[in-house]
Amino acid sequence: MTQTKQSKGGEKLFKFFVYFMLILLAVCIIVPVAWVFMASVKQNSEFYGNPWALPASFYWQNFVSAWKGARMGEYMLNSAIVTVTALALLLVIALPAAYCLSRFKFRGSKFLNTCFMAGLFINVNYIVVPIFLMLKDGDMWLKNLMGHGFLLNNLFVLALVYASTALPFTIYLLSGYFASLPHDFEEAAYIDGAGYGTAMTKIIFPMAQPSIITIILFNFLSFWNEYIISMTLMNSAKGPKTLPVGLLNLMQAQQSKAEFGTLYAGLVLVMLPTIILYICVQKKLTQGMTVGGLKG
Repeated sequence: MTQTKQSKGGEKLFKFFVYFMLILLAVCIIVPVAWVFMASVKQNSEFYGNPWALPASFYWQNFVSAWKGARMGEYMLNSAIVTVTALALLLVIALPAAYCLSRFKFRGSKFLNTCFMAGLFINVNYIVVPIFLMLKDGDMWLKNLMGHGFLLNNLFVLALVYASTALPFTIYLLSGYFASLPHDFEEAAYIDGAGYGTAMTKIIFPMAQPSIITIILFNFLSFWNEYIISMTLMNSAKGPKTLPVGLLNLMQAQQSKAEFGTLYAGLVLVMLPTIILYICVQKKLTQGMTVGGLKG
C-alpha cells in the first residue's frame, strides 16, 4: 500500500511538472506574439510610455503604411508566388519519387536512397555561395549567348532552388510513411486492371493525406520565412524581393524614422499567413506526425 501511494504521488508530481512546463512554454510563445499584434495598432507616441499598456485606439494606418508605403504588399505577393511555385515543384517531384523508392525494389534504389539520406546532413546555408556562383556563371554564359541572363533575380529560379534543397527531407519523410502502408489495396487495384500511376494517385496518395499535409506545412513555413538564399539570389536593388528580405529593409528604414507601429504591422503581415495556415491544418498535422509511428 505504501509503495502504491508513493507511486501515485510521484505520478501526480510528474503530471504537475509536465503541465507547468507546458503552460510556461505556451506563455513564452503567446505573450510575444500578442504583444506584436498589440503594438501594430499603436501610434508612435504610445511607444514612449508603458510598453505593456493597451493601445488607446486601433490605429490601422500602420498596416496601410506598411502595405503601400513600405511595399509589403508587393513583397508578400512575391513570397506567395515563390512559395506556391516551390511547393508545386516539390510535390510533383517528391511524391512519385518517394512512392517508387518506398514501394519498389530496383537496381540503384539503395544508392538513390543513400543519396537522399546524405542530403539530410547538408545544411542549405553552407551551400548558398556555391549556388550563387553557379547561377552567376550561368548568367554570364547566357549574356554572352543571348545578350541577357535570367538566373539571378528571378522568382521562378528561387522557387526551383527552394524545391531542390527541400527534396531530401521531403522524400525521406514521405518514403517512411509510404513504406508503412499495406500493399493489399494496391494489389486489389492491380487485379481490377489499374496501372501503377492510378494506384499511386487514387489509392496511396489519399491514404497518405495527413503525411502530405504535414510536408506542405513544414515546407511552407520554411519557404515563407527563408531569408539567406533569397537575399543572396535576389541581390538587385531594383529587383523583386520576398517578404523576409523586404521586412529587413523595412526594419532598417523605420528605425531611422522611429515609426515603430509600421514596423510591427509589417511583422504581423509576415506572421499572419503562417498562423492561419497552421490553425486550418492543425488536426491533419497532428495525424501526419503520429500515425506513421502507429502503423505496423
